Amino acid sequence: MTTISPTRRERLRTATVAEIKDLARRLLVTGGPTAISLRAIAREMGMTAPAIYRYFPSLDALVVELTEDLYDELRQAIEAARDGCPTEASPLAQLTEMARAFRRWSIAHPAEFGLMFGNPVPGVATFEDGCVTPDHAGARFGAPFLAAFAQVWQRAPFPTPPAELIEARLGPHLAPYTAQHGTDLPVQVIYAYLSAWTRLYGLVAMEVFGHLQWAVTEVEPLFEVELAAFVAQLTGPAPTNAA
Repeated sequence: MTTISPTRRERLRTATVAEIKDLARRLLVTGGPTAISLRAIAREMGMTAPAIYRYFPSLDALVVELTEDLYDELRQAIEAARDGCPTEASPLAQLTEMARAFRRWSIAHPAEFGLMFGNPVPGVATFEDGCVTPDHAGARFGAPFLAAFAQVWQRAPFPTPPAELIEARLGPHLAPYTAQHGTDLPVQVIYAYLSAWTRLYGLVAMEVFGHLQWAVTEVEPLFEVELAAFVAQLTGPAPTNAA
């Protein structure tokens, strides 16, 4: 099979796009989402403002690509934590390490976390609206967590509300989930995955945005207690109606 090397023009374009996104991220870190500006980036790169539109047709398009990159970076950090577990580690142990990796990355990158998971700016809203297929960066980010949940269930079904209740109340509203991840898993697994994600995100978001300073001097012990409670929840008695 013959591999075609990129041309010099293609290499230069790739390098320029990477530099634009790197500068956009720096502006995000130093000034927040509203500081990202095509004009400011063009000025920093010694380009005219119209010239930068050859690479990104709009600011929203740049924010979409930057958000995709951040989701991929976070997913890679989570997968590295999972893959760093001992070979004999259970899926539940892998889930635990992935949750810790999510928190570590988030508190180390508060500005990036705010762009991805805070109040959506137009570009991020566009990114989220496009999350309707398995190959979307947002869906790829959730896939390692979901796979681990499925493996935990396959080894020993964990306690959940009755499947009929979940299906009746949640089932009709799962179209976005099924578009990204399909319909292969029991509804109890989907419920547990969504419940755990909102629990994990909620605690980490409160830490990143400084909303727990009124209660604790250090959030990590609270996080670990919540993580232990989550593990206990998934290792309780098996439900009688497991699918």
